[in-house]
Amino acid sequence: MGEQPIFTTRAHVFQIDPSTKKNWMPASKQAVTVSYFYDSTRNSYRIISVDGAKVIINSTITPNMTFTKTSQKFGQWADSRANTVFGLGFSSEQQLTKFAEKFQEVKEAAKLARDKSQEKIETSSNHSQESGCETPSSTQASSVNGTDDEKASHGPADTRLKSENEKLKLALTQSASNVKKWEIELQTLRESNARLTAALQESAASVDQWKKQFSICRDENDRLRNKIEELEEQCNEINKEKERNSQLKRRLEALELELKEKERELKDLRKQGEIIPQLMSECDFVTEKLEASERENQNLEDKVRSLRTDIEDSKHRQRHLKLEIKNFLEVLDGKIDDLHDFRRGLSKLGTEN
Repeated sequence: MGEQPIFTTRAHVFQIDPSTKKNWMPASKQAVTVSYFYDSTRNSYRIISVDGAKVIINSTITPNMTFTKTSQKFGQWADSRANTVFGLGFSSEQQLTKFAEKFQEVKEAAKLARDKSQEKIETSSNHSQESGCETPSSTQASSVNGTDDEKASHGPADTRLKSENEKLKLALTQSASNVKKWEIELQTLRESNARLTAALQESAASVDQWKKQFSICRDENDRLRNKIEELEEQCNEINKEKERNSQLKRRLEALELELKEKERELKDLRKQGEIIPQLMSECDFVTEKLEASERENQNLEDKVRSLRTDIEDSKHRQRHLKLEIKNFLEVLDGKIDDLHDFRRGLSKLGTEN
C-alpha cells in the first residue's frame, strides 16, 4: 500500500534557530498542510509538510519523541535525526489538542512496532544459534567417523544433517522470496515517491498558475479600484452639479417671482399710461382756464383800478362796486383755490411718474 495519510491539519511551521537554539524562524510564509503518514511496509510513522515545492517537515516519529504544548496555540517537538526542533502555530486551541493527541497515539504505535521488531530479531537470533550448535556436531561426527561401519552406525546423524540442510535451503528460499517482496515494496515505495514528486511538481505548477491568476486578479482589482475612484470622482462632480442646479433652480424661482412682480408693475404703469392722455387733456384744459382766469383777473384788476378812480365820483356806485368786487373776489378765490388744487394734482402726478 505504501505511505498513506492518516491525519491532516493546517498550521504555521517554525524551526529553531541553529545558531542560538532559542529563537524561532518561520519555515512557511502562511499556514500550510501538516499530515501524519503511515508506512505499512516499514511499519513507521512520519510527519510531512510541503510548502509549494519545498519539503519543510520530514520527521519520523520515534518512541523517544515528546510533543510539548508551550502555549494555547503553539506546540513543539525535537527531532534528533534532523538535528532541529519543529514548532507549529495553530489557529485554535482545539486544533493543537487534536494534533497533540494524535502525536501521542502515533508515538505509542511506533513503540509497539519497535517492540514487535525486537521480538522478531530475538526469535531469529535464537533460531540461528540453535542451528549453529547442531551443525558443528554433525559435521564433527561425519568427519571423525571414516569407516563404512561407522558411517552406517551414524546414519541418523546424516539424516538430521540433511533435514537441517533442507531447512536452511527453505530458509534461503524464503529469504529470497522476502528479498523479492522487499524489492517489490521498494519499487512501490519508489513509485509512491515518484507520484509524490509528480504531485509536488504539479502542486508547484498549480502554485505558479495560481500566482499568475493572483497577479491577474490583483491587476484587475487595481483597475477596478481605479475605476471606482473615477466613478467616485464622477459622483462627486454629479453631486456638485446637482447642488449647482439646485442653486440655479432657486435663483430661477426667485427671478420668476421678480418677473411676475415686474409684470404687475408694468400692468399698473400701462393702466397709468392709458390715463395720462386724459390727464394731459385735462391739464391743457385747466391751463387754458387758468390763462383765461389770469386774463380775467387782469381785466378785473384794470376794472378795480378804474373803479378806484371812480370811487370818489359816487359813494353809491362805490357801495355797489364794493359788493360786486366782494362777490368777484369770492369767485376769484374759488378759482384760485381750484388752480392751486390743480397744481398740487399735477405735482403729485409728476412725482408718481
